[in-house]
Amino acid sequence: MRRVIILGAGGRDLHVFNMYFRHNPEYKVVAVAQVQIPGIGGKRYIKGAGDLYQPGGIPLIGLKDLEDLGRLIRDLGADEVVLAYSDLLYNDVGRIISIVLANGASFSILGPRDTMIKSSKPMIGVVATRTGAGKSTVSHEVTLELVKRGLKVAAIRHPMIYMNPDDMMVQIFRTRQDLMKITFEEREEYEHYIDIGVPVLAGVDYEMILNEAESMADVLLWDGGNNDFPFYYTDYLITVTDARRPGHEVGSFPGEVNTRLADAVIVTKVSDSTPENVKTVISNIKAVNPRASITQADLEVYLDNPNAVAGKKVVIIEDAPTVTHGGLPYAAGYIAAKKYNAEIVDPKPYAVGIIKETYAKYTHMGPVLPSLGYTPEQIKDLEETIRRIPADVVIMGTPAHIEDVVKIDKPIVRAKWRLKILEGPTVSQLIDEFLERVKLK
Repeated sequence: MRRVIILGAGGRDLHVFNMYFRHNPEYKVVAVAQVQIPGIGGKRYIKGAGDLYQPGGIPLIGLKDLEDLGRLIRDLGADEVVLAYSDLLYNDVGRIISIVLANGASFSILGPRDTMIKSSKPMIGVVATRTGAGKSTVSHEVTLELVKRGLKVAAIRHPMIYMNPDDMMVQIFRTRQDLMKITFEEREEYEHYIDIGVPVLAGVDYEMILNEAESMADVLLWDGGNNDFPFYYTDYLITVTDARRPGHEVGSFPGEVNTRLADAVIVTKVSDSTPENVKTVISNIKAVNPRASITQADLEVYLDNPNAVAGKKVVIIEDAPTVTHGGLPYAAGYIAAKKYNAEIVDPKPYAVGIIKETYAKYTHMGPVLPSLGYTPEQIKDLEETIRRIPADVVIMGTPAHIEDVVKIDKPIVRAKWRLKILEGPTVSQLIDEFLERVKLK
């Protein structure tokens, strides 16, 4: 019996376990090692782990960093490490492989045939090549277009397993009240669906989740996390990539998988990049996937109350994954602050606790505040950091209404993205192609 560590980040890891290892007596999963997300780990997967793992289930172990993985391999006598998380560059994957092999274990990745599930309902997917490419904006536009056609839609979201996994096997969100007990990162991804009356499903067991979703809708939308590839076979796949990060469409893992699988690729932030970068991105897409259509687009940022920030001192709160492991120094809030002539206050000197630690870990981050809220302790650190910052206004770059949970002692102005098509097929035309393919009119 081979002893296995699944290396994840509270997303694909338990899906890989459920699909391949849960009922497989040839393997024993001795741990799910989790990285990337601050404060993750320290739980157990018990009830959903199956008969082979009773009574104790599987420990979910948080790693300080990847170097800690070698110690875990040795301590647990692991024969194999299975990579099951996303938003990596190829040198990151190579480093993980080297750590695994140097500590005596084998390395593997499970692909679509071992992990994808087939739905009985038509399914369209929206994925990305990196976090922060604009996937949420595109998935919102896709959903709006489907709803406009009179179709009943349910969105299935990539998992974010930051609570006890046995308590979140199947999650269904229909109202803002349903979001009160989950993390800010989850809220950031779910709220825009709820605002247009589309239910969101997520959780741990994606076969059970699919059964629920199929009973609720005519069409299902797979909304991928980070740059992960889908958990389901999709009838039509839209991949979003970013002209400001040329090369990542073929140089990130598993972002390049999404580029190769795509029926359509939407290249965002075209006007914020250079013609050379845009040309490189398009050339790379065509080289690996000549059958995909290519759309060039901008993500236009706007504020719901621009007069409130002009000439004012502002602190900017951005979507945490985008400015941490997503690798971008800033996002919508910062761009909006510059656009509307606000005076940006750097929050770093005022940071406390996990916020301060996050700046030390992600040194690329600009003068913005990451919306960390995975635990009550992180929420307190975020509240205290905001309180200390001498700003007049908060520009909220994250789409989540985190002020429902975090005490913010300053007025809030929201920054939002909208998709502007510059060249190539529109979202409406992509939906036409999807509906024709699945014979829905």
